[in-house]
Amino acid sequence: MPEGDCRKHRTTRPTRARDTVSEAEVEALVRGICFKTGPPRAIGVELEWLVHEPGRPHLPVPTARLEAAYTALRALPLQSSVTVEPGGQLELSSLPAPSLTECVSAMEADLGIVRDALRSHHLALSGFGADPWRPPSRILREPRYDALEACLDRGGPAGRRMMCSTASVQICLDAGYEEPGPLGYARRWRFAHLLGPVLVAVFANSPLQDGLPTGWRSTRQAVWAGIEPGRSGAPPLDGEPREVWTRHALDAPVMCVKREPGDGPWCVPEGLSFREWARARAPRRPTHEDLAYHLTTLFPPVRPRGHLELRMVDAQPGDDGWIVPLAVTSALFDDPEAAETAYRAVKPLAERYGPPGPPAAPHNPLWLDAARHGMADPELREAAVVCFAAAMDALPRLGAAASVRDAVATFADRYVERGRCPADDLLDGLRDARHPHDTPGKDSRR
Repeated sequence: MPEGDCRKHRTTRPTRARDTVSEAEVEALVRGICFKTGPPRAIGVELEWLVHEPGRPHLPVPTARLEAAYTALRALPLQSSVTVEPGGQLELSSLPAPSLTECVSAMEADLGIVRDALRSHHLALSGFGADPWRPPSRILREPRYDALEACLDRGGPAGRRMMCSTASVQICLDAGYEEPGPLGYARRWRFAHLLGPVLVAVFANSPLQDGLPTGWRSTRQAVWAGIEPGRSGAPPLDGEPREVWTRHALDAPVMCVKREPGDGPWCVPEGLSFREWARARAPRRPTHEDLAYHLTTLFPPVRPRGHLELRMVDAQPGDDGWIVPLAVTSALFDDPEAAETAYRAVKPLAERYGPPGPPAAPHNPLWLDAARHGMADPELREAAVVCFAAAMDALPRLGAAASVRDAVATFADRYVERGRCPADDLLDGLRDARHPHDTPGKDSRR
């Protein structure tokens, strides 16, 4: 049976009427949960990592070894939750923390435990936005990933690379106050989309694929931009955030219709929005669970889940490179003075969004330029310099530990002030490996 044919397989068990949702109920539910407002108090982080043998990151790891290691990790006394991405990437998701310091401390402790456990399995973690060497290979065989792969394959190869070869630092922040102002949810929503390309450029760390340069500083972001806009795109920035997100979520394509175990593969409809599903009630009536799942299959760069989930930062190099994007972003969002300074710095970037209407982030010229050029883009570099200065001023006010402040200052000196990003180090390393005699002071034109 073709994956997308929902008409030939109707053995799904009937749903109870009280579990089903109408179009009006769906609209009310999404509008009510997308932005939960109040004082910004909590912060969280989700870290994705590539897993490989120490010193051999270009080689695939047998699935059985990964599964044994991950089974051991799930038994550890961690504060973070452990999940595995379809290609074997490891994800650690922190609990919401009341401060940046507590969030960093809890994740550092968990990462130490995880690294020790992986070491006993002769495995290690690496921070790259996209796997520089290994081709995408799915190790998880579950109905939802079968359905996701079938759905994404319709748009080309980007979907499989997204599933199996990418990794990120995802930063979770409270939506903000109901009232207007620098910490109001409407401002924070808009700010996230304007700051997003700056974060893409500053923290770009995925310029290679299959061992070769791709022409992008953030190949990961290019991969996301290659996915169907209805699934990976943001809604328009104009309009009231709750209204535009609710409309976007309902008009977004349904990835799959679940079936009970034993009823066959999940249905993968083509061109069916959740709104149309709620109206037609076919291939069956949608439920509250279907709606909740549908919202998790939307992958915009900023996802409202009650809080704001910023999804545009590449995984970072080193054991603690992830601390810098977390610290900078939280400072710019949660310190009123830094928020106002940074917003003024990124506001002019809206002119590069392109004409009104589609394409929205990450498919518009601004986001694509950030992914392609990184900090070589003069306007993004200028905005990044202002934002990092504002963040460094704010971190002491937020009670950030000296080690966190030092990490941000070191990153700013190494990259931001020099118009560089971590991807440039990878490209330099590749060039030096190819031309080991091209050192400063020597004639490399022979």
